[in-house]
Amino acid sequence: MDNRVSSLDWALVQVFVAVADAGSLSGAARALGLSQPTLGRQVKRLEDTLGAELFLRHPRGLALSPTGQQILPAARRIQASVGEIALCVAGQDDRLAGTVRITASEMVAFRILPGILAQLRAEVPQLRIELAASDRAESLTFREADIAVRMFRPEQLEIVTRRLGVVEIGVFAAPQYLDRVGRPETMAQILACDLVGYDRSDLILRGMGAMGIALTREDFAVRCDDQVTYWELVRAGCGIGFGQRSIGRADPQLEEIPSPLALPVLPVWLAAHEVLRHTPRVALVWDRLEAGLAAFVS
Repeated sequence: MDNRVSSLDWALVQVFVAVADAGSLSGAARALGLSQPTLGRQVKRLEDTLGAELFLRHPRGLALSPTGQQILPAARRIQASVGEIALCVAGQDDRLAGTVRITASEMVAFRILPGILAQLRAEVPQLRIELAASDRAESLTFREADIAVRMFRPEQLEIVTRRLGVVEIGVFAAPQYLDRVGRPETMAQILACDLVGYDRSDLILRGMGAMGIALTREDFAVRCDDQVTYWELVRAGCGIGFGQRSIGRADPQLEEIPSPLALPVLPVWLAAHEVLRHTPRVALVWDRLEAGLAAFVS
């Protein structure tokens, strides 16, 4: 075996795959929870170890070099093998004390989970919780998270899932905004108001299209893809927005506008890898999440 490969730090393989997937150091840094300078040094260290340039720098980020493209499939296999080892070891851990990493969408993590997790920590103080607030689908196979709260059903065969119910979507605005423009009663009146929508995401546009309402990005007076910021824009009075009904109804700074149309619902799923699902601390957190989320789904 080439001495350069035999001395390779396998943790750098994960860095390489993350940068290749993100296309930039900043994106990979967010995914891995590392600083951009640290990640840059690790990429340089990997390139020095292999004696090869793996990425080509360009103004918008990084692209794989020919060598990088050639080794990426092998790097993914290594990542999968390391993930499998980690899962096997974690699956044998029968302690209640330890860390459980949860991933959830930004809105669920910001508005719903803190109270549930505070109660859990009060009951089981020896348990440590990591919460990854992200709308990206973290991999349960590679142990980017132990439990996921998702608005879709994971399809991997090795993932155990449970459908908790659905989240209803409602139409909301700040009372001061409605005091100024009036309270719309028809869909035409709603659409005539300032709409707060997404920027690059087409989620609202597709939802409206499914109901026979043709909108474009330019129909939104204010646009933002970040879910938490989006909600704050609506709360501040920028216009009418769409969000989870259970969250909106509990917010004194928002007023629900009756919708003349049946808005779509979002399914809520718990998911975990089958190797970890019944380990004591993952099972405990799963049960607490299931009980706590019951108040927010129907």
